[in-house]
Amino acid sequence: MVKSAPSPIASRKPSKVEGIKENSNFLREPVGTEILEDTTHFTENAVQLLKYHGSYQQDNRDNRTKGQEKDYQFMLRTKNPGGLVPPQLYLALDKIADEYGNHTLRATTRQGFQLHGILKKNLKASIATIVKNLGSTLGACGDINRNVMAPPAPFKNRPEYQYAWEYAQNIADLLSAQTGAYYEIWLDGEKAISAEEDPEVKAARQRNGNGTIIHDNEEPIYGTYYMPRKFKICVTVPGDNSVDLYSQDLTLVVMTNKKKQLEGFNIFAGGGLGRTHGKEETFARLADPIGYVTKDDVYDIVKAIVATQRDYGDRTDRRHARLKYLINDWGVDKFRTQVEEYFGKPVEPFKPLPEFKFHDFLGWNEQGDGKLFLGISIDNGRIKDEGSFQLKTALREIVEQFNLPIRLTSNHNVIFYDIEPDSKQAIQDILSRYGVGDDPSKIEPLVRYAMACPALPTCGLAITESERAIPGILERIRALLDKLALQKEHFVVRMTGCPNGCARPYLAELAFVGSAPESYQLWLGGSPNQTRLAQPYTEKLHHNDLESFLEPIFVYFKKSRKSKESFGDFCDRVGFDAIREFSATYEPQAANGANKSRHRVNLKEEVYGKLKEVAESQGKPMTQLVTEALEVYFQNLS
Repeated sequence: MVKSAPSPIASRKPSKVEGIKENSNFLREPVGTEILEDTTHFTENAVQLLKYHGSYQQDNRDNRTKGQEKDYQFMLRTKNPGGLVPPQLYLALDKIADEYGNHTLRATTRQGFQLHGILKKNLKASIATIVKNLGSTLGACGDINRNVMAPPAPFKNRPEYQYAWEYAQNIADLLSAQTGAYYEIWLDGEKAISAEEDPEVKAARQRNGNGTIIHDNEEPIYGTYYMPRKFKICVTVPGDNSVDLYSQDLTLVVMTNKKKQLEGFNIFAGGGLGRTHGKEETFARLADPIGYVTKDDVYDIVKAIVATQRDYGDRTDRRHARLKYLINDWGVDKFRTQVEEYFGKPVEPFKPLPEFKFHDFLGWNEQGDGKLFLGISIDNGRIKDEGSFQLKTALREIVEQFNLPIRLTSNHNVIFYDIEPDSKQAIQDILSRYGVGDDPSKIEPLVRYAMACPALPTCGLAITESERAIPGILERIRALLDKLALQKEHFVVRMTGCPNGCARPYLAELAFVGSAPESYQLWLGGSPNQTRLAQPYTEKLHHNDLESFLEPIFVYFKKSRKSKESFGDFCDRVGFDAIREFSATYEPQAANGANKSRHRVNLKEEVYGKLKEVAESQGKPMTQLVTEALEVYFQNLS
């Protein structure tokens, strides 16, 4: 159950981070001073501000040794509106990964790239190289608008997709941090060479819509304190949920007329997935329909929504600071009313939309102008060379030889586009030479639609494994499905090492959310198209118990599903009580289909934990200890 809001914000003390922002001189200090110091890491205050510049301070947790300094290193995240990565930028990132990083690139679930393993002494050179090669890391992290997402498919004969790209870029420009700190610190004040900003965007940034602008401030939209927390936006087209639109703070849906001319945008707001274990006041939430605006008003409505969150979002409790909590506490009607005050007029009614469906755009496709695009599946977004699988080398060679632009997808895959048809065979030859497939039908479906966050060893928030664990987990799920004669079944599986939800697990059909070392919360019931929230089914599932726990659920699905019903839809329809009731009386099947003479018994978490602890200390199986204890208990009864 969702708890009510904390006490009114006005009477509460701002969080420590708000003070750090206030004293930073618009993100300059202490980062500007500490980057010049010959140390391996930044102080806590600088770490908070470093995020706005696109970097997280981390340490390799595999290398932690008691009594020794942490193995400090930095993650850099790029900001690529609509997932666009020009060929020049891709080659620069590939080179940085080898010279300064851990020799891998990681495509993110927000259509950017992450570089891991960079040392402090190489941070400035890395950021400068990115900027000089048509990229940026500014605002990729921190309490600010993050990367603006858009469907990655380069359909040149479908204008709505081109509008989505255009407005994703323009809104990213509109909400970009205006502080000079970024170029002062990382490029010694040298302004980057970049595309000319749309004049309408520049005018909209300064246009005061009933309090949306903070005058005489280096940051006219954000002000001294920026946003209460991160702010996530996407622009999509009707029916296309390749961007997980319901998970965003703000979603704009391109609306065109019968001639495919842009007329305006439907607006969703209030989505977000981050939460904290054991704190019911934190929760995942789907975005709500808010209304519709014409194309001429789109920048003003974006500013009005940002200003509402800026001025009324919780700056005391950072766990309660996202827009989703403001809308949840106020309700959609009150939120809309406040937005309309900043907007200066009523928002028009929401326009009808078709059902949203997920697309991954993998394989070879026509882009509508005689050219082709190719979507390449990247397991967990990790671009690397490993043995005979030389993905990193293959992608670099394709970019070098054909100078192709890239669009990153929200499922951390890569799309090459503007491919001449007569180049197709040469590209296929390169991929084949390096062990990389281009046919999505040959990808294990569980793998194709799965996502995992990096987690250990680099993420400081990770409770347990994710990226390194999910390949084995998926193999075990596939083996279990095969054993149960469900060979053709697959579903959306997502895994995170903590509850913050970076791989968007709460929209999956089956999700593992790290809750303890080697253990996960299990979430069930999301939809295949990521349009419905999953729900927590069990609080702590040790990975060793995966098969015994999932088997009765899959068997119940097999026996009781409707025709062509997906696993997530089934779990949502029958409900968890029915699943638990079936599981409690289920007798597991042997590999040959015969029933084993075993029964499931559920234990309280604290009892299970104690049992495991004693079993490990005595070197005995838990089943043996339980059997011995019950035999004594029954003897005492008689």
